Amino acid sequence: MNIDQIAHLTASGESETLEFKTTAGTRREAARTVCAFLNQDGGQVLFGVTRDGGVAGQQVGERTIEELSAELRQIDPPAFPTVERLPVDRGREVIVVSTDRGPTRPYIYRGNAYRRVGNTTLALSTDEYNRMLFERMHSEQRWENQPAAGWSIGDLDVAEIRRVVAEGVRRGRMDEPPSREPADLLRGLGVLHNGVLLRAAAVLFGNGERLEADMPQCLLRVARFRGTDKMRFLDNRQFNGNAFTLLANAERFLRDSLPIAARFEDNRFDRIDEPLYPPLATREALANALCHRDYSIGGGSIGVAIYDDRLEITSAGSLHFGLTPEKLFVPHESRPWNPLIARAFHRRGIIEEWGHGTLKMTDLTSAAGLPMLEIEDDDWCVTVRFRHGQFVQESGDRGGRSANRCAEVLVLLNRAEEGLTRRDIHARLGSGVSERQVRRALEELRDKRLVVTKNRGPLTRWVLKQGRDRGAIGAR
Repeated sequence: MNIDQIAHLTASGESETLEFKTTAGTRREAARTVCAFLNQDGGQVLFGVTRDGGVAGQQVGERTIEELSAELRQIDPPAFPTVERLPVDRGREVIVVSTDRGPTRPYIYRGNAYRRVGNTTLALSTDEYNRMLFERMHSEQRWENQPAAGWSIGDLDVAEIRRVVAEGVRRGRMDEPPSREPADLLRGLGVLHNGVLLRAAAVLFGNGERLEADMPQCLLRVARFRGTDKMRFLDNRQFNGNAFTLLANAERFLRDSLPIAARFEDNRFDRIDEPLYPPLATREALANALCHRDYSIGGGSIGVAIYDDRLEITSAGSLHFGLTPEKLFVPHESRPWNPLIARAFHRRGIIEEWGHGTLKMTDLTSAAGLPMLEIEDDDWCVTVRFRHGQFVQESGDRGGRSANRCAEVLVLLNRAEEGLTRRDIHARLGSGVSERQVRRALEELRDKRLVVTKNRGPLTRWVLKQGRDRGAIGAR
């Protein structure tokens, strides 16, 4: 970093990822902020910069750096932010302390954990701390990477194992195994460790009868309802089996149960018959549900429910790693909850690209002329909802409409390099959306720190918040 870069940084003012300190004498406050940066998206503390962004610099000696480094060592688990010294003039310098998002969150400083809200450093709540701690433990000791007690290779579908490996090699997503023996193939997939089968192997390739007895959560529930609620069944079934079998059963149910939508084009005489919902989009939703669900919930399952006005695909568990339904509609970090299971789906070709699932579903539904995809997280299950636009949503569902409107705005901003004015957004959403609804959606997204504004007055443009730009890799 050089002084020109410092001037560019300070021009934008303090933020969630930037803080100014006049002198290193405030190193304790700065260490709290570094702790907050580690717990969120990283950031920089600049010493020798006034609160209004003036680059004054300060006298810096070796003892200054030693004392600052000693304070940063009070952060636990140990973190190693970079410390730079940049000359300003007349022997004065700016100290830059930089860190990325920490790999072993949550971090604490002198016994307390912190987070950033705007340009303020606040204590992390107990719930937030426990969630981060749970996610850290999950990365080391997950349900899927524990031994499948009592299971042997004889309990698995060897033909499916070979199909996954063959497809992975063909697509260049894994190396050629040393042999075609099942044990070597399973080791290559990472689901056989020291001769012991992991639970991921059972979920991916297990025999249905054995799974029904040992892992009843490997369950698919499908239903077709008459109307728009669950009062009247037309069809209601359950399937037990491994993930690939459940995916095949779910897709077969959709093919058999969904009506065909017919349309005509000006340059064609014959009618065009297509599935009501894009099959590639529904397959992506099913794959996501199978890969990201919480298998530790014994009574959990995957659900497929068809109503007259919509299709809902649900999976047990909730979103993790700071993801929210709104964040799934813009590029985001790829953090699968079950990476071994997700990797096998990727090698099999069911998941084509890491982290583009929800973006791909959004594009497919939009291209099919369907209403905006909806995603909900109610803490015990995640629901992906497709609508076909021929029914009016009930007036009482204000929360669902609000979340859907926010998602529509995020999709528009993700496609606009330079952002959009409120008037532009209103025009692109169409006549069915009022200016008041657009204003409320933008205010809600700003409060959630997903969007920011550029310029002022009538020329104000709304853009995605820095750090969530299009260069990132997405997930779920």
